[in-house]
Amino acid sequence: MAAASAAGVLAILNRAGVTRLAPYLLIGLSIWLCVLKSGVHATLAGVVVAAAIPLAKGGPQGTSLLERLEEQLHPWIALAILPLFAFANAGVSLAGVTLAKLLAPVPLGIVAGLVIGKPLGILAASWLALAGGLAQKPTGATWQQLLGVGMLGGVGFTMSLFIGTLAFPDPAHAAQLRLGVLTASLGSAVAGYLVLRFRTPARP
Repeated sequence: MAAASAAGVLAILNRAGVTRLAPYLLIGLSIWLCVLKSGVHATLAGVVVAAAIPLAKGGPQGTSLLERLEEQLHPWIALAILPLFAFANAGVSLAGVTLAKLLAPVPLGIVAGLVIGKPLGILAASWLALAGGLAQKPTGATWQQLLGVGMLGGVGFTMSLFIGTLAFPDPAHAAQLRLGVLTASLGSAVAGYLVLRFRTPARP
């Protein structure tokens, strides 16, 4: 009842054209707390609050309050919340993971497969497709850029972990498997970024 009442207040604020963010956030926090304590999944509170935030334009540069809030939250969501959400829902546990285990055969093999094998496979498939006339290279694209994209292809998470558990069902390899996938993904992401950042021609 308290959550429903607070949602009604949000609707009134929306209809009244209130474009200040603070009231929506404070009332949204109370809705989240009420929904959480009621036993219902608390993410529903986010849906209710988002639906009440005004979409009508009129702010700086003709943007709406919802658009501005989305732009402000995007870095936090993309770089922090979503990765943590993925870790939690994939059941990734780092218990037992140590740097010494990185030199074991399983993580080394995973790193080699994702960091080296993936880019080579993508480049080879691209070359064969171009040579065979099955595809055309994007206008202005270079092989160094394709290499950078291929490196980003080495970023693996849920599917890599899934295949790893099929290949190594023994629980003794679980920590090594996670360490290999995470290390390879981080290395592939950094390497791909560096290649694309510093080897991409400047746009006119």
